[in-house]
Amino acid sequence: MYFNNNWAVIIPVANESKDLNELVSVLSFVLDKLLSGKVYFIVDKASKDNTLELCQALSAKDNRFATVWSPENRNVVDAYLKGYKTALENGHQFIIEMDAGLSHDPRALPMFLRVLNEGNECAFGSRNINGGSNADSPFSRRFLSTFGTVLANVFLGTRMKDMTSGYQGFHASVVQEFLKYPLKSKAHFYQTELRYLLRKTRYMEIPIHYRAPSPGVSTGSLSDSLRVFLYYILKHRSGQGSCIRTDFQYHP
Repeated sequence: MYFNNNWAVIIPVANESKDLNELVSVLSFVLDKLLSGKVYFIVDKASKDNTLELCQALSAKDNRFATVWSPENRNVVDAYLKGYKTALENGHQFIIEMDAGLSHDPRALPMFLRVLNEGNECAFGSRNINGGSNADSPFSRRFLSTFGTVLANVFLGTRMKDMTSGYQGFHASVVQEFLKYPLKSKAHFYQTELRYLLRKTRYMEIPIHYRAPSPGVSTGSLSDSLRVFLYYILKHRSGQGSCIRTDFQYHP
């Protein structure tokens, strides 16, 4: 099937020296098969090892990979948004975000591209639909994911099978809109926040297999999640629920 070849993947990376080669190997395999695509590694001061130097060396020998040094980032959300801004500035029409460490499988990228190429504005990775899985993650992670999705659908009026996954892709027009929006989350609840804000776009969920690299979630991330979740519950219940809309007219 034909895919629009003007697409990019953004990946925040920090302290990935141990697993970077494996990630690059799988990404290279996918890029070779698709004969297109660009990968942006976003690195900031959260990385204390030689990840930056490894990414820069890779970018110097393979122009399909670009390293974005972003020392001004204050949190992981800043890293994601920096990636989106960079990909948008470089004119990519489809932009997909994924995590490092192979918690997200790059071999799912063709499915995201197919969904976006078929005229959808958003493609959301889901571990909870037929073909997806979360079995390789610790129980605590699986519980938080499932419970978070149920709570979001009940209290925010969403209807997705997975509201907490970070593997997702967007048409450039959608990225332009949410980059203008003052996102509240400073941690990983940002994924849920985006899905809530984009709930009225044309989207499709895609089965993904998720492998969590660590068993726990930080106290700060949980606190951020609760704060932002309560904010949107109050907004939604008051009839002032936010929603990012686009004037979508893409024709492949």
